[in-house]
Amino acid sequence: MAFLPVILGGDVGAYAIAREFNDAYHIKPLCVTSYNPLAIRDSAILTRVPLAHANDENRLVAGLIHLAEKLESQGAPRLLLVANTDWRIQVMVNHREELEKHYLVVAPPKSVVDHVSNKQEFARIAATIPDMLTPPTLYQDFSDADEPDWTPKPLPAEVGFPLVAKPATSSDYETLVFPGRKKVYYIQNQTELNELWHTLRTAGFRGVFAAQKLIPGDDEYMHSITAYVDSSGAATMLCHARVLLEEHQPATLGNPCAMVTSSDEKLFVPAAAFLEKSGYRGFANFDVKQDPRDGRFYFFEVNPRIGRNSFYCVGAGVNPMRLLVSDLIEHQPMALQQPEDHCLYSIIPEYLLLRYATNPAEKAEIKRLYHTDLINPLDNPRDASLKRRLYLAAGKLSQVRKFLKYYPHPTKSSF
Repeated sequence: MAFLPVILGGDVGAYAIAREFNDAYHIKPLCVTSYNPLAIRDSAILTRVPLAHANDENRLVAGLIHLAEKLESQGAPRLLLVANTDWRIQVMVNHREELEKHYLVVAPPKSVVDHVSNKQEFARIAATIPDMLTPPTLYQDFSDADEPDWTPKPLPAEVGFPLVAKPATSSDYETLVFPGRKKVYYIQNQTELNELWHTLRTAGFRGVFAAQKLIPGDDEYMHSITAYVDSSGAATMLCHARVLLEEHQPATLGNPCAMVTSSDEKLFVPAAAFLEKSGYRGFANFDVKQDPRDGRFYFFEVNPRIGRNSFYCVGAGVNPMRLLVSDLIEHQPMALQQPEDHCLYSIIPEYLLLRYATNPAEKAEIKRLYHTDLINPLDNPRDASLKRRLYLAAGKLSQVRKFLKYYPHPTKSSF
């Protein structure tokens, strides 16, 4: 059955999805964006569809319906609507009924998204799963922050300082803009926490913010699990990668930019149990950290999408879009895929990654993998025009500038 993917966004994660479709089926997906980012600019494997005001929920939905009607009038095949940010996923599930008149919406059910995207609800479900630990957390509710007598809840002793603060539901925060805005906040004392609560209240944030006990260790203790749950509720893909380095620019703090793939059953078992218990469908991405003091793993959250770094799954041995198409288009779900190929996923230059690798054995492995088993979704032989190669070089240079500005030297906590 013929189909045409329509991808919302144009960052490296959107390009990775487009490439996965193109590599598997030799089709050119559409990428709907309000501007023309480097990751997709002048690409030969996709077609950009400009859409002004794509960051406004109602205008985005109206634009997608107009696009679908135009494509349908031209005889387009079945349209798949795919996104890779929390806010866009939320828009898709909020408007699923009207969008599904034209698209096959690739997103979990709204009830599932609303539950698992909330870190407080995520922790509640995780507490019922064996071997699925979550860090002690204070959930600060700002829904009544307009009231003159509103005061923040005190920090429980089991959380303590230092801590990490972030929105309990990312979609509540994604479009909020204010000076000093960060994706994640590192808080060292009560004064800094009071200042954050005041800043969020003044900026108009009215969701829930999570103040979470800091699990020690640098970026190299972070892990990623990417999963796919088919339409029958069976997990048919479980991929794992250990993070080597995350981004440190405030707007993208915590996004991995270098990872090593492997297979880890002790992480797969609780992740699969969580997905089954929550009634999950579609792609999911878990953030996990290992405590260097005792080796225990703490699950931080699950994102109701494939994740920006989904191309590491290809390096591990499976193309996620093949599972999606087999399930939703061909109606022939695959058996469980747990790829074990060992490779290095990296979107940054070798010398930059080596700058932050503190373990000599790890440095040696990075050097070896860079020359034998390296993958980068943007380094695409099907999309290697001179302009594209220049964009790739510019992107890597930009990463160098950002790291030197925001994280000039490695630290034990990565903050």
